[in-house]
Amino acid sequence: EVTPPEVRFLTMSADVHPVRADWRNAAILKWKAFLNDREEQVFLLLTLLIGALVGLIVVAFIEITGRFGARLYPPDAAAWRRFLVPVIGSLVMGYLLYKYFPDARGSGVPQTKAALYARGGYISFSTLLGKFFCTSVTLASGIPLGREGPAVQVGGGVASVLGRALGLRPERVKSLLPVGAAAAVAAAFNTPLAAVLFALEEVVGDLHAPVLGSVVIASATSWGVLRLLLGNEPLFQVPQYQLVTSWELIAYGLLGIAGGVVSAVFTQLLLRLRVWFKRQPAKTVWFQPVAGGLMVGAMGWFVPAVMGVGYQYVGDALNDSLTLKLMLTLLVLKLVATAVSYASGNAGGIFGPSLFLGAMLGGAVGSVAQHFFPSYVASPGAYALVGMGAAFAGIVRAPMTSVVMIFEITRDYAVIVPLMISNLVSYFVSSRLQQEPIYEVLAEQDGIHLPQFGSRQQTRRQVMQIMQPAGEVLKTGQTLQSAVEVLREPGRRTWIVSDERGVAGLVTREQLERAASSGSLDSPIRAILKAGEFPHVHADHPLDDALDRLGANHVDLLPVVSRANVHQLLGVVRLEDVLEAYGVAMKTES
Repeated sequence: EVTPPEVRFLTMSADVHPVRADWRNAAILKWKAFLNDREEQVFLLLTLLIGALVGLIVVAFIEITGRFGARLYPPDAAAWRRFLVPVIGSLVMGYLLYKYFPDARGSGVPQTKAALYARGGYISFSTLLGKFFCTSVTLASGIPLGREGPAVQVGGGVASVLGRALGLRPERVKSLLPVGAAAAVAAAFNTPLAAVLFALEEVVGDLHAPVLGSVVIASATSWGVLRLLLGNEPLFQVPQYQLVTSWELIAYGLLGIAGGVVSAVFTQLLLRLRVWFKRQPAKTVWFQPVAGGLMVGAMGWFVPAVMGVGYQYVGDALNDSLTLKLMLTLLVLKLVATAVSYASGNAGGIFGPSLFLGAMLGGAVGSVAQHFFPSYVASPGAYALVGMGAAFAGIVRAPMTSVVMIFEITRDYAVIVPLMISNLVSYFVSSRLQQEPIYEVLAEQDGIHLPQFGSRQQTRRQVMQIMQPAGEVLKTGQTLQSAVEVLREPGRRTWIVSDERGVAGLVTREQLERAASSGSLDSPIRAILKAGEFPHVHADHPLDDALDRLGANHVDLLPVVSRANVHQLLGVVRLEDVLEAYGVAMKTES
């Protein structure tokens, strides 16, 4: 009997697909088996690959932004052109961020830390692409933000995408993020040793992290790619400096004080402006970056040096080529322009701007000191160099990285002692005037709560060990009349209230009883919720933190929420469970 053609076709299709699927499944199983046996070797090769790829991407960053920036807004261009280019660039970039790449907004360092500690090491491929292209548009159009922070997120994104594609365990993928971050900083600044310190000091928060070896390898590989393609020229050409007299250390100490004050002013201005922009209606998000473009364009109309990250003018300050008046002007204008540009949502970092601000401040202090004490102080360029480190330490809060970075930039040991003094003083003053580091506050403004480095919480009992399902949750829209019904539950004093975002706050038995006695039972529950952030804990919080918060807020229950989204409810921790964990009280039978 002859089989009809259509039957033969169906038979072939049924036979082919399982074979193809079986082949794919067999390959996946074979790779997983190989990965289980050779995970360390695969991780090492992946570290080298990440370093090379990130080095290439950073070189592309440098070339694209430099070449396009030189053509779009040359210093001798017409004033109207210097105004329109940042406005149009910020408008295009704002639309791209809003429509296609919402996670590519901002610096990149807090986003990388959020991926490491709150998102299981996950950075999407679209975020990687969006960060590269949107930051390129931002910098090429003259917005005065830096490429180094975005490069950190791109480097972490490359590591995350490759690690997941190869099927590494989530713990291994997370450990690759600081590897990519170190590779990015090494190529962006041409400082491989400072890159290692930054990845450990700022991203990981542990100078003794087990990933140290991989971070070193990736940093060296990325630096090698940069040197191969662009040569081994330092970021800035700096003359040799020396300490004229020991009395000069007083001037460097005063520079540290000034650096700490400027760092705190810049940080608080940026953070407060960002809070204001985030309070605006959601429909305005896509064109909010234009506020930064307008600010830069208006300043650039009169002072072209404000546009771009300004490394050329940093080099001029280091070589005593700028006047005191110009340095003070650029210090003020750049501080305001950078704060507005970042707060309004432009894609770019604060690494480069912090070095610029420090160079202008240091050059100004050095010019004043040399005017009054010409025989006792070095040239203003030396103070501009030390000021760069002081501002970086005060703003980024990575003092060890800043010392090593400036040392690698100059390749001169003579500047180390003044640099350490100014950095330490700046770090101390800045941390007193603005207690929370800028990256932690930026993350909190986005609803992400990063862990506190240096604490002992990893060795103590944690909330996750005793957290329970949430149980009944009230809604913000329901009336107080319906909520009062829960008062019939004996032995309970606190209830969670949620809205469309998730957890919105807490209400207590006392609040509901007061509402019932006041006769306002027709009002919604949201009417009695306290404004601002509600009491909560995270799953990795130690139990004594939970106990402190329970007592401070006079409640017997706290919501356990995600670090990546403070409104996402994971469970609850109850006072009786905390006390039982400490052996103080036992749960009573219901």
